[in-house]
Amino acid sequence: MSSTDIIVKNRFLGFLIWQWIHSTAIFIIFKTIFLLPFITANPFTPSLVGCLAFLAFHLTLLLFSASVFIVASPQPDRAASPLEIALGLVRLVLTSSESTPDFRHRAKISLSFVLLVTSCALSGFVSVVSLCWANSDAFDGVLGLIGRVGLKGFACGLLYGLYYVFKKRWVLEFPIIQRPLFFSFKMGLPSAIRQALKLSSVAYLFSTLLVVFLPDQFKSHRTVGKFIVEQVIFYIGSFAVFLCWELSHHLHQVLHTKRFVFAPPKGSAAAETNPSEPLLAALEESTLGSLLQYLAYLDLCMVCENNVDTWRRAAFFEETGETYKRVVAVCLRPLEHLASKLGEGLESCSVDNSNQLSHQLRSPTDSGPDSKFYESFNHFQLCVWSARAVASLTAHSHKEDRFGVAQLSGSNAAVISTLLSCLLAVEMFMGKKTNLPSPHHLMGPAGIKWATPNTRREAVRGIINKKKGGPLHSKAYSMADILRTSVYCIVSAFHDEMLASAKSGVLDKDWVISSKPHYGTRELLLQKLRLFLDFRAI
Repeated sequence: MSSTDIIVKNRFLGFLIWQWIHSTAIFIIFKTIFLLPFITANPFTPSLVGCLAFLAFHLTLLLFSASVFIVASPQPDRAASPLEIALGLVRLVLTSSESTPDFRHRAKISLSFVLLVTSCALSGFVSVVSLCWANSDAFDGVLGLIGRVGLKGFACGLLYGLYYVFKKRWVLEFPIIQRPLFFSFKMGLPSAIRQALKLSSVAYLFSTLLVVFLPDQFKSHRTVGKFIVEQVIFYIGSFAVFLCWELSHHLHQVLHTKRFVFAPPKGSAAAETNPSEPLLAALEESTLGSLLQYLAYLDLCMVCENNVDTWRRAAFFEETGETYKRVVAVCLRPLEHLASKLGEGLESCSVDNSNQLSHQLRSPTDSGPDSKFYESFNHFQLCVWSARAVASLTAHSHKEDRFGVAQLSGSNAAVISTLLSCLLAVEMFMGKKTNLPSPHHLMGPAGIKWATPNTRREAVRGIINKKKGGPLHSKAYSMADILRTSVYCIVSAFHDEMLASAKSGVLDKDWVISSKPHYGTRELLLQKLRLFLDFRAI
């Protein structure tokens, strides 16, 4: 295991330690305070049954925490539907052909969701019974406790697991402002308590419906007073379990989205010789879409934007220029991927719009261009950090690059071209007009200006209008705003140099790459850049 992989492992171990502390406190508080009026024996007297209940309670929470860690992902990956899994298995049995890596990945995600729902159901069964174990007399003995309370706890866990999956709470959401761990955890306590109250109330109503299907020996035939006591005990126990789950979820989010500094200690020998190597190793060697890669891009963005670790940013501009080129390359990689994927989706969208027969003959399990657009924005957070980091680094190079490595290596032209190309692709996806035709291009022989319909734009506009108000719509507009801000950041820093290049007619040579961009043409990129120079790009 590499040193970078140990980062995620240590965070999970720290999560388990803190989760054990707050769950122990909840177990003791609810046992000795809230359930104290319903306990006949002394709760402070240790017993074998109490120790076993405490151990079972923590083992089920460990199962829940491990399942949450397995399912958690910084990006909203799309799982395979049951129909797709069934068709994939049939195809594997009949044709003996290997499935695609994308299908295996999505099937693995679906199985992890099943594991999470199952572990939540088992955890709910054991946890609620463990909390109510000292009150078995209120449930007609141990059999009634396991039969009624256990089944209700199982239903509560099943409902929570389904809610966790379908609300996509397994997606790690990185905070805009990084705060200390204790403060971040404290800020989430009120919302966790409110959410536990809501979930426990809904789960209580849902679980009581299952009592109708229980055998007669498990049903309660007691007086009204004792029936009310039974319901109160179960509600308190289920609320405690939901509170443990909510706090574990919040703690998992806080610990795994906190910034990690990929740098040697300041003043050490490594900090003097090669301080950027740990960060570059994490950026280049980490798995695509992994938590480690997201933490590395977050650290890079904060180094490039803020003036806290200026010694780390200064190390990017070392004399050879190799470090700067590597940093720019890893920053542009997600943006190039976004532009290429959007371009492929737009092209297939225009083809499908012109070929209605192929659109009608598409199988129900075919993802189509709509899902391709969703896959394009899967790495939305990485693209945001990349655009902000590379724009800030390029702007800072205007004053901090003593050796001129940014300009001599051609990185400035690559950065501007990639940002503009990605912006054109996003604007095209949004249905905005991205081409700037010359006046004589659409003039007929009689001097009449003819309008040419853009079938690709119309097809894409139909898709984005259907999804208006959804996550895809908001991500596209957010990405466009971030890309425009990034380009303006660079243009503001190099405005005088760009104006001088434009007057001398070498703007395209200095700030646009000579090869074909990932989306659009060099002429379109140059026209877009001139709009930014005039501060008319909106």
